[in-house]
Amino acid sequence: MSTAIFPPAEEVPLLLPQPDSIVWRFAGDARLLATAGYALLLQVGHPTVGAGVSEHSNFKADPWGRLFRTLDYTYAMVYGGPDLAPRVGRRVRAMHEQITGVTPDGRRYHALEPEAYAWVHATLAEAIVAGHRVFGKRMREDEVERFWAGWRANGRLVGVREGDLPADWPAFRTYFQHMVDDRLQDNQAVQDVLSALAHPPAPPAWGFGAQTWRVIRAPAVGLVSLATVGLLPATLRRRFGARWTSVQQLELQALAALSRAATPLMPRPLRNVGPGYLRWRHGASARLD
Repeated sequence: MSTAIFPPAEEVPLLLPQPDSIVWRFAGDARLLATAGYALLLQVGHPTVGAGVSEHSNFKADPWGRLFRTLDYTYAMVYGGPDLAPRVGRRVRAMHEQITGVTPDGRRYHALEPEAYAWVHATLAEAIVAGHRVFGKRMREDEVERFWAGWRANGRLVGVREGDLPADWPAFRTYFQHMVDDRLQDNQAVQDVLSALAHPPAPPAWGFGAQTWRVIRAPAVGLVSLATVGLLPATLRRRFGARWTSVQQLELQALAALSRAATPLMPRPLRNVGPGYLRWRHGASARLD
């Protein structure tokens, strides 16, 4: 793998979020877990990403593993510091070098296609900004702009090049709309994600027994499903065949209002779970197991 795609070692500290930065402050809110499905649907809607997930991932058998790996990656890149973050970034790109194949319509694909690779990084920013707008503390325009600048910079540690993503947030919104209108498609991976959200197995790493999972499953799944489908642009809901009703819209609005109202009462560890998550996950984040 060429090292030219990555920044020189002396530049790495400048690309890492600092504890007083917007990225550090907003990326770890526990309520953003509700938007993980939204980011994932946006990702797999890209034909290259969707084909790669369908052909090279065990998502259907282990959806929770996919969630943990995404959290490992995201929190390592934001909170992992100058040792872990660039190491994880290089590992992620090296893993994607092996992901190639043919889409259902006969097009050859590679996971490192610049558009597809950068799109995955972009969807995480979209999910964080949207998640705070709906469930938490809405970012001001200047905060969103600084967040996007920091997120783009951090992406260079995983090999997203300077010119692969828009330079500012207004340009990002135009780019995002173009991707929704012209690039994202329904595919097997999209349907697998929707199915997994509707009927998820118990999270094995949390040690839930069958009885406990039955008790908490309905509210947990309901929230994530509402957030996932409700945050999608209406165009994508129709394209993906995702059911959405006025009752669901009201439910999402009510849950979102409760979540926003709870912001002043949230314990500090829940306002930023990233550093604690890395301590809990330990070596898994470094290895991306």
